[in-house]
Amino acid sequence: MSVQLNTSRGWNQLTTADRIAAVFDRCFAAPDCFNTRLCGGAAEPFYRPAGAGCSYHRIEFTRDYPASARHEAAHWCVAGARRRQLPDYGYWYQPDGRSGEQQALFEQVEVKPQALEWIFARACGAGFRASADNLASGLGPSRSFRQALWHQVQSYCRQGGNGRAEQFAYALARAFHRPDPLQGGQYRLTELL
Repeated sequence: MSVQLNTSRGWNQLTTADRIAAVFDRCFAAPDCFNTRLCGGAAEPFYRPAGAGCSYHRIEFTRDYPASARHEAAHWCVAGARRRQLPDYGYWYQPDGRSGEQQALFEQVEVKPQALEWIFARACGAGFRASADNLASGLGPSRSFRQALWHQVQSYCRQGGNGRAEQFAYALARAFHRPDPLQGGQYRLTELL
């Protein structure tokens, strides 16, 4: 079963975030598949498993931000079956103003999703910026975090991610008329520095 665009506007009239969500939904929204939809317009990103009046899982991304759509889709691709049954995958979130120790843990958890986000951005023909998500500290992503992101992207390109991540990356590349996003040579560590 293929999911149709939920809009009367044509593909080229959709926002970039709507296009990303439409591609995601075509890949994963079918009830006999993952029954999961990527939904914009949220004040804050959040993952909601099906239930409480909603028959499908919802990945909510911030407003109409394409980077948020790609990032939240990446978290879903990383989450295993058990975590996809928990609100926000059962993860903790320490808001802005984290200590050095909390920031190191954040960066450790964010390597895989941000590496996928970089691949998804490339598949859309968009830029990518590593995020420390800790504005109050005044510090950006650490050098070791940026290096870990690049190494993880190279690993995904050599060995593949998981099936969901690969399916989404290739579907985005087709929809946005981009080359194979899983070619490691197109990612440079200097882009992150």
